[in-house]
Amino acid sequence: MNDATLLLTLVLAVTAFRIFLAWRQARHVTAHRERVPPRFADRISLQAHQRAADYTVAKSRLTMISLLIEAVLALALTLGSGITWLSTRIAGHFGSSLLQGLALFAAVAVIGGLIELPQDLYRTFVLEQRFGFNRTTPLQWLKDQGLGIALALAIGLPLGAAVLWMMDALGARWWLWAWLAWMAFNVLMLAIYPTWIAPLFNRFTPLADDGLRTRVESLMRKCGFHADGLFVMDGSRRSAHGNAYFTGFGRTKRVVFFDTLLGSLQIEEIEAVLAHELGHFARRHVLQRIVLLFLASLAVLALLGHVGNDPQLRAALAIAPGDAPLLVFVSLVLPFLLFPLQPLMSAWSRRHEFEADAYAAMHADPASLASALVKLYHDNASSLTPDPLHSAIYDSHPPALTRIGRLDRLTHA
Repeated sequence: MNDATLLLTLVLAVTAFRIFLAWRQARHVTAHRERVPPRFADRISLQAHQRAADYTVAKSRLTMISLLIEAVLALALTLGSGITWLSTRIAGHFGSSLLQGLALFAAVAVIGGLIELPQDLYRTFVLEQRFGFNRTTPLQWLKDQGLGIALALAIGLPLGAAVLWMMDALGARWWLWAWLAWMAFNVLMLAIYPTWIAPLFNRFTPLADDGLRTRVESLMRKCGFHADGLFVMDGSRRSAHGNAYFTGFGRTKRVVFFDTLLGSLQIEEIEAVLAHELGHFARRHVLQRIVLLFLASLAVLALLGHVGNDPQLRAALAIAPGDAPLLVFVSLVLPFLLFPLQPLMSAWSRRHEFEADAYAAMHADPASLASALVKLYHDNASSLTPDPLHSAIYDSHPPALTRIGRLDRLTHA
């Protein structure tokens, strides 16, 4: 079996398995649609449970279509010689290899964006609208799209140009220098995102509730967490979903509450949710994930360096000459190559969630955290009965029954 056949088999196998998982999820949730799990029977109505089930099934069906489209696009551009065709056409319009590479990046991004466009429109204005989550207007959606494109051009093109220059000028070890540059870029983004990028999309106002502010500041002092400020984000302008998080790096860290979250939870519940988020900080989960990101990016760039220096492998995979086609090729096949790691990453993330819950139970009321989570399951129409295999492979958070069960035991410990 040659390299091209192996790649074709990988893409088809991963896509088929992921579609199978989405089908299993829809089937399992539908089978448990008519009965609320006993642990939640006094807190979630049958109507809300059925709404969550229908929402999950609708998303699963859209996922199956998206996965099929993703695979067709990846195969058309790689083994179907789409990248080669684009490179040939672009070469006739740009004399500089650097400009040719940037034009190829832009062309592939435009193709992907155009294919994603109908899916995004359907997801926002049909699926989310049907279940009462969408609050985005067509004008707001267009503004977001335009701003996203502008940021991609402002950030992506210089970054792409830097990588192409390094590949051309720094010899066989270019990938190591590219990795160092990538680390510096990510650290910079962590520092500037809260104050420079996030406000382009949402409005952040200082937390005005004095009672809540006092409770939150007291909790942060107890946990040894310093934040640059407490802010409320106007998430309700686009969606009815709610959340809370902290963002930033060093002294630019911010605690952010969605306005939808503040509107649905009591002060004790908000405090417990924040204690959970602070648990990720205290247990160094964020730092661990950053380190993993850097190690993974090193491995990917080393792989790029290996493929780029192997003419036989490039020829077997029909990768067009030049650095930019190589980067595009690897970016398209990488999700399929990395999929076998998905269950491990999900399990690691769920372990972090349990650790953050345990931390929250030490610094806030675990019953309040359980109550807040039940409200969030209800408000976000999260399924209480996910398929076990789908959940084990994909879910970054523990299933509702398991998570609430642990919190109930902590409450009565």
